[in-house]
Amino acid sequence: MTRFDEQIDRTGTDSVKWDSITHTYQADDLLPLWVADMDFLAPTPVIEAFTSYSKKGLFGYSIIPESLVQAVIDWQKRRHNYVLTKEEILFSSGVVPSIAMAVQSYTKEGESVLIHDPVYHPFAAVIKENHRNLVRSSLIEQNNHFVMDLDEMEYLITKHQVKLFILCNPHNPGGRVWSNEELIAVGNLCKKHGVIVVSDEIHQDLVFTPQSFTSFQTADPSFEEFSIVLTAATKTFNLAAIKNSMVFIKNPMLFAQFQKTQKRNMHGEINTFGYIGTEAAYNFGEAWLDELLVYLQDNVDFVKNYLAEHLPEVGLMSPEGTYLMWLDFSSFGLDDTALETHFIKKAKVVLNSGIIFGPKGSGHMRLNIACPRATLEEGLKRIVHSFK
Repeated sequence: MTRFDEQIDRTGTDSVKWDSITHTYQADDLLPLWVADMDFLAPTPVIEAFTSYSKKGLFGYSIIPESLVQAVIDWQKRRHNYVLTKEEILFSSGVVPSIAMAVQSYTKEGESVLIHDPVYHPFAAVIKENHRNLVRSSLIEQNNHFVMDLDEMEYLITKHQVKLFILCNPHNPGGRVWSNEELIAVGNLCKKHGVIVVSDEIHQDLVFTPQSFTSFQTADPSFEEFSIVLTAATKTFNLAAIKNSMVFIKNPMLFAQFQKTQKRNMHGEINTFGYIGTEAAYNFGEAWLDELLVYLQDNVDFVKNYLAEHLPEVGLMSPEGTYLMWLDFSSFGLDDTALETHFIKKAKVVLNSGIIFGPKGSGHMRLNIACPRATLEEGLKRIVHSFK
């Protein structure tokens, strides 16, 4: 029994994952394996840091502590061999808001922004809400994982005069951890055509052995000139509620443009608990993370073995990173509405419909495995039973 086996009742905590189900699906007997947060307690040092601060009873305005900046710098160097200075770091309330800031900073209304298909669905939403032209390049399924179609990407970049490319690394929902060679190839393509790259690296710490994570900016030093990197401690340590993320920009011109947009939108102030939680997690949460990665890998293996034995018709990608699994239910012949209805009405399990991640997500569902094994097993039993 590990610390991650404890089943914690999250109902009644205003949890999006658990408490929004009744309103969304008009049912209260559903098991949530969807929204990308974890059903695990945060690291004890983080909880203690919040408690210590709260006991003081003073909740006024805060500055960004130098100790937080140093914790970020040390973490990136230690875990990812990514060297930063404090002058290259900005803070934001989240990666998605930062993507919006980047779209506003580096493109104009009507200009084209490129994303992959399928990919994390807020990418498309941000582009559309900011009145930019959405361009999708389909990922290719090869040897049971996604690869980029560089030829199609170049064709689309040229055809639509793409100004910005949003990269998801590691990839959500497919779990790919893009290799150094892949990053160099796509980076050289963007450099050739003058495309700015926004690299969403929020899942950077959630990578399984023997894979290793490479930040876009460390793949080739020249990529620093036309890219920005977004990440946070919130995905790694289950701290989504604290609303804090980082933006790494090494090109002074891109830095100034982004900072100007932040100021124009009055977007520079961060929740104090975001500062506290991030610093405590990076300084004292490493052992917890190493234990988590072992548990998540075991959960991946459990899903693969369970479905192979009980429902082999389901195709799946074995993730190299993230705690999300991309499942293919297309062999059952259901359209996307019918597939989601089946999960809600028959399986009584909530997964994310693949179609929300783009047209290429049709026939798929995204499974969140960041939960106790017993919860995961119950969800899989329900799914198998519903299709039998």
